[in-house]
Amino acid sequence: MGIGQNIRRVGLKAKNVGTWLTSAVKREPSDKGPRNLKKISIRGAGGAAAFLALYYFGGALLMAEVDADINFKPDLTLKQGESAAVAMAVGLIGREVDRHGWAANDPFFKPTAILDNMPNFQQGMVAALARFGFELTDQLGRTRGSSQADSDLQDASGLLQYTGDRWLWDPSVSLLPTATSEQQYRKAARALQSYNDRLASGTAVFERRSDNLLATLDRIALDLGSSSAVIDAHVSDKSGFAFHRNTDDIYYTVKGQMYGYHMILRALGEDFAGIIADRDLQKPWTQMLRSFEITASQEPGIILNGDPDSQAVPCHLCGQGFYLLRARTQLREITNILLK
Repeated sequence: MGIGQNIRRVGLKAKNVGTWLTSAVKREPSDKGPRNLKKISIRGAGGAAAFLALYYFGGALLMAEVDADINFKPDLTLKQGESAAVAMAVGLIGREVDRHGWAANDPFFKPTAILDNMPNFQQGMVAALARFGFELTDQLGRTRGSSQADSDLQDASGLLQYTGDRWLWDPSVSLLPTATSEQQYRKAARALQSYNDRLASGTAVFERRSDNLLATLDRIALDLGSSSAVIDAHVSDKSGFAFHRNTDDIYYTVKGQMYGYHMILRALGEDFAGIIADRDLQKPWTQMLRSFEITASQEPGIILNGDPDSQAVPCHLCGQGFYLLRARTQLREITNILLK
């Protein structure tokens, strides 16, 4: 009986194996293989899309930094004779280029390449520093207009005017590697620091005269006039559509510019404290800085492009433009007092 049971078991197993082999032979190769391949392809594409979404949007969210910290102070100890405004410019360049990372020239494979508010803010701020660098070279860093310009300031002024969106390789310029924006700005910061070091040693000039301050403030006011014209043209021609694509670009560029000027002017208030006190400018100087601060500190969640008289959709550029013009008017009031 045991032998019979074993024979039946062996026969049953053989039958099962035969059934499996028969079904395997009858099944067409295309019955399941392509279907599995399709599933794998769909899952792979979905996984790649999820990874790219996480990489770009998650990475951009983590790295985005519009730093309009009004209380920022450069990590430098001023020595006797050095300029607070020059130290501020050095500190701001280092913060944006090295601590936050310069985003305006990031190539497509970096998450920050999809950002626009941060790059526009950074470029607006550096534009303000470039204007200050020019004034250092032309007015503040030389004894008189006919005297020789300081070499460090000439270098810094030129480097700060370098385009902010230049990466290591730009085929529109050259097929060979080129200097990046952040490399040029680092060089500018080193030149400014060298100038400040020479101020401390008494081998450079920083003229704390009222006419130099007047000329610098006058140029800044002219620059604000140009920004006001950009806002006016956009509001006049393109307001009404709430989500116009250029509105936030203009807004954050001006925000960066106003922030840069606020920080430089605040530091110039230290450099020219004697002139400001002698001309009784403490109150108008404080009011002027406040207007810059308000403009730089505004943070609407979404920049809207409504009509100036819209009750439902705000015109954020209109509000920004108001405080910009207020700051410009207050600069003019200060220069009028300095003229007397």
